[in-house]
Amino acid sequence: MAGGSLKNMVVAFLVPLPSILFYLSFVRPRGDDAAATPLSSWCAEHPLLLANVLFFLNVDVLFWLVGLLLSNHWLIDLYWTVIPVMLMHYYRGHPASVTDAVRSAVAVALTWVWSARLTHNYLRREGWEFGKREDWRFSEMRGQYGKTWWWMSFFAVYLSQQVFLIGICLPMYAIHSSNQPWGIWDLVATAACIAGIVIAHFADTQLHKFVTRNEKLKKLGEPTIPTLEDGLWRYSRHPNYFGEQLWWWGLYLFAWNLGQGWMFVGPLVNSMCLGYVTVLVERRMLKQEHRAEAYKLYQKRTSVWIPWFRKAVPEMKEKET
Repeated sequence: MAGGSLKNMVVAFLVPLPSILFYLSFVRPRGDDAAATPLSSWCAEHPLLLANVLFFLNVDVLFWLVGLLLSNHWLIDLYWTVIPVMLMHYYRGHPASVTDAVRSAVAVALTWVWSARLTHNYLRREGWEFGKREDWRFSEMRGQYGKTWWWMSFFAVYLSQQVFLIGICLPMYAIHSSNQPWGIWDLVATAACIAGIVIAHFADTQLHKFVTRNEKLKKLGEPTIPTLEDGLWRYSRHPNYFGEQLWWWGLYLFAWNLGQGWMFVGPLVNSMCLGYVTVLVERRMLKQEHRAEAYKLYQKRTSVWIPWFRKAVPEMKEKET
């Protein structure tokens, strides 16, 4: 492992410690009510507010400062796959937690599987290196904002992520705020979550193989394949996005079943954001001369997100690179 990657790995393991230590020191019950301080009492009575305070201080502020020091905001990408697991255990272990044991256990297990899959995909994409690069969207914004990027990044990269992550993880709070017995809708939610994880896994694996194959062809000086149109990608232009959204809407079903229908705002905002990202990604694809024409045809005959049968559009002669 390269020295820079090792340093970044150490940073990645150290940055969440402030929140973890605070949680263990002030929130977890210690069996002595007389020793409770005003701060610990407030923390025990306001789990959702405390989650936002910890996120703001530990992620928004600390991650931002680390990103400025490293001139690279890669940490938030890695922790997008980790923070939901931390939030799940935070809500589950909080003194105010009230839950059905089966629902809680299933939700925790599903979240761990989701996180393991996404973390594996992230590290595989980055060549198993920590902090290899920051998200291409951040790099583009860095160029757009120039000298003001140092402070704009706080809002664009970190504060916005708090809205998204806290919002889509609200069902985890709902799950640990009700002891309503396990029911049929919990089975439906579980099935949706599993389907989302499986679809996203196969879609990302197929994409990784496609990218790897094109990299090998490029090194050999041979023509690359302009578009991925095999497997799930034959029926959806973004099956990985579809699987990811199915996971979050499946998680929302747990909250809806518990009478917290308003929590749909979390996955809805996330879906809208991913819709915008989809537009950015496709514009980026069309700017690449060697695949622009092939991708235009791919757009005409293939569904955007939801897998569906292809439209009958005449084939075109692909350009060689």
